[in-house]
Amino acid sequence: MGTLLEDGDLSIERLEPSPFASNAYIVLWQSTGDSILVDAPANPEILLKRLEATKPHYILLTHTHSDHIGALPILRSSLNIPTAVHVMEAGFSEPVPELLLKHGEVLHVGKAEIKVLHTPGHTAGSTCFLIGRYLLAGDTIFPGGPGRTSTPESFQQIVESIQREILTLPAQTILLPGHGNSCTVKQAREEFAVFASRQHDPNLCGSVLWLS
Repeated sequence: MGTLLEDGDLSIERLEPSPFASNAYIVLWQSTGDSILVDAPANPEILLKRLEATKPHYILLTHTHSDHIGALPILRSSLNIPTAVHVMEAGFSEPVPELLLKHGEVLHVGKAEIKVLHTPGHTAGSTCFLIGRYLLAGDTIFPGGPGRTSTPESFQQIVESIQREILTLPAQTILLPGHGNSCTVKQAREEFAVFASRQHDPNLCGSVLWLS
């Protein structure tokens, strides 16, 4: 079992089935047994075992880098449920996922809503999924900084995504990233404020930390 977060009827289990320390999340509504899987890094047998007592509805992908989709082929064939990814990410996964998502779209699992937030920068189709007060953030933001970027333009894009879609969420929203542990929007705002108060090289990109 991974790290388990429980909030009333909702439980979110963080698993790290990948040698790249990539997270997968199983979101479960306990009263109905409905579930979703967010990202599919590796070791599909572990993820299938954790899902077997639930009723999976979707495999949601935050992006399609190999360390987040290694288990996808086996999971797709075993679970027979839709895989969903942002439309700008669709061409990087074969076969193309069944659901192509757009910003602001809402998916439903029973009475629960999952809001799709397009947050480009780490990749063109990077996406976060908002469920109540929890944001499944992929590699858009981590405690301490943004996801890795390859050009100054993509770094500027990820910063704009974070400012527009994430730092505007309620302060106690919990960010569940694609690697490592969680943090709150309040913490992320405070760290980003330090970064924003300083001058920076216009060519800044790569692995950036807000406080350094």
